[in-house]
Amino acid sequence: KRSLVSKMPGDWWQQRATLRAYLAFMWAHPGKQLLFMGQEFAQGDEWNEAHGPDWWLLDPAYGAESDHRGVQDLVRDLNTVYRDEAALWERDTDPSGFSWITGDSADDNVFAFLRHAADGTPLLAVTHFSPAVRHDYRIGVPEDIPAWQEVLNTDTLRYGGSDVTNPDPLKPEPHPVHGHPAGIRLTLPPLATIWLRPA
Repeated sequence: KRSLVSKMPGDWWQQRATLRAYLAFMWAHPGKQLLFMGQEFAQGDEWNEAHGPDWWLLDPAYGAESDHRGVQDLVRDLNTVYRDEAALWERDTDPSGFSWITGDSADDNVFAFLRHAADGTPLLAVTHFSPAVRHDYRIGVPEDIPAWQEVLNTDTLRYGGSDVTNPDPLKPEPHPVHGHPAGIRLTLPPLATIWLRPA
């Protein structure tokens, strides 16, 4: 029971940030996405069939427009990038379409994995479930990709985040990490998921 955003820990900013991070994690993970009514714009109250979603939360007259509009914009962009990136859906039911980079970084609160399109093109998803910013965080990557570019970041200002991003292409360094022969150094935003694709 309760809405998804209301189940998240912390204050209102942290709840929305964690919701955004979780949504992008879910969109990148194998399987189909599921949102219950009102979750696409962070409705705080549980959906009630008697009156439907609280669409009024998106009305600028109520002053909370950016809080909810940012989540709505994120869901729209998740769908757009999902459609355009074959790695996220083309091999959704094939085990070779997914590979973990790290699923046990409990001290850092980080999950990272690769999705692979049929032609081998990867998409890297990194989720950081901590409210701290982590600079120069190393993530293992395949050595045959010359650079990675951020394609989606749930912490951008447009979504209501703090705008900690990786604007420049990230070039792998030949130092093994997470079982891969190379690694990239990136800045992990607080309570956020980032997607990267070959630059």
